[in-house]
Amino acid sequence: MTIDWAHFTPWTALAGGALIGLAAALFVVLNGRVAGISGVLGGLLVRGGDPTGERLLFVLGLLLAPLVWQLFSSLPAIEFSVGWPGLLLAGLLVGVGTRLGSGCTSGHGVCGLARLSGRSLVATLCFMASGFATVFIVRHLLGA
Repeated sequence: MTIDWAHFTPWTALAGGALIGLAAALFVVLNGRVAGISGVLGGLLVRGGDPTGERLLFVLGLLLAPLVWQLFSSLPAIEFSVGWPGLLLAGLLVGVGTRLGSGCTSGHGVCGLARLSGRSLVATLCFMASGFATVFIVRHLLGA
């Protein structure tokens, strides 16, 4: 593995990580809830859920972020080489995994680890191991 030094951007990655951490910290301090995307979105979509203004603003921020990014730089190209069936299957598997794991990578990996949650540590290790295994299988065993 080699690093593409011409496109390696550690300062923007550090700034992005710091902003994610700050946003997660502010969300928990101001609302008393973890800023997990699946929980925020699930509260909006579930019948009888809690459609509070903060949830709507959170999701609106997620949707508007690429538009704000375009004010400063061009968006990176998005490519899906698996086609729509593969994309739909991946989305379904992520949704099922999020439900089974009682949260998503943002809830467990960002917020849960910051709170030193043992359950979040196990969940994050499972997320990462699954990702590593998937990349290995797809790239090295299936040759895609």
